[in-house]
Amino acid sequence: MKIKDYIESGILEAYVLGSASEAEERELLQLKKQYPQIQDALAELESDLERIAQHMAIAPPPGTLEKIEDHISELMQNPQLKQLPDTRKAREHGHSSNGQKAGQFIEVEGSSSHMRLHKAWRWVFAAVFVLGKIFLGFAIYYYLENRQMEKQLLKMEQQFENIKSH
Repeated sequence: MKIKDYIESGILEAYVLGSASEAEERELLQLKKQYPQIQDALAELESDLERIAQHMAIAPPPGTLEKIEDHISELMQNPQLKQLPDTRKAREHGHSSNGQKAGQFIEVEGSSSHMRLHKAWRWVFAAVFVLGKIFLGFAIYYYLENRQMEKQLLKMEQQFENIKSH
């Protein structure tokens, strides 16, 4: 097996993103112990992904931490919630804190139905929308011009045939 081909195969990326199969993970971890090139490539990929995540991170709105702290303090003051089950034991037995099997998804509803975008992307979307309208206008204009030219060309061909036959 060529190590360079293995590194370029995409398995490292799948492993870092968590989409590799168990067999691929075992194979990667075994090869990582044997070949320092794989270990170096994996470390480089992880640092690259971390830099990308930090670069694209969006700071939470101001006051978010205070809202979370207030909500936690409200929960702590509620006497019914002081006797919460130990979630570690439930997870060890394959159950989550709400009685579902581990690995299942929990339905989550957001408070807003609107998608939030970074301010810079709003201008990009607005520019794409305006350019789309402009290009649509040009397409319609040139389509109509083309139809008109085809009609004129057909008339000229008929006139040329008439002149030729006389």
